[in-house]
Amino acid sequence: MPEGYGLPETADDLLPWEEVERRLRESRHYWLGSVRPDGRPHAVPRWGVWVDGRFYYDGAPTTRHARNAEQNPAVTVTLESGAEAVIVEGQSHATRADADGLGARLAEAFTKYHDAGYAPGPDSWSGEHGGGLRVVVPAQVLAWTEFPRDCTRFTFPG
Repeated sequence: MPEGYGLPETADDLLPWEEVERRLRESRHYWLGSVRPDGRPHAVPRWGVWVDGRFYYDGAPTTRHARNAEQNPAVTVTLESGAEAVIVEGQSHATRADADGLGARLAEAFTKYHDAGYAPGPDSWSGEHGGGLRVVVPAQVLAWTEFPRDCTRFTFPG
């Protein structure tokens, strides 16, 4: 943090990863930020799920955000609240959910959208194109609930 913002005073002020990950799992609305080929930013609300330490979302490969990520996989995923912020920085890649049980775990996680009429099955993301499934592998997560007192950065091996 730049000088003057303040920092967590002790390790007890830092947020536990379990709490941040719970918020990522339970959220229903996420913002996905990507970069257009000409360098302009693009932000779009997305439904998605946090499973096995990664953010999964789907959509047609022809969408602007998917085309952006194919050109430049660097993306951000944020939750709706700026007061209780979670900011995931990582790489987005097309993927599939085939034989390892991932499809079942994703389908279970997507049950949070059943009341909105979205209920994919375990085989929705298998096959050649993976049903438009993309995964964001985090490099860094920033989170806070009381800025700047508990600003916490989590980094992940690349």
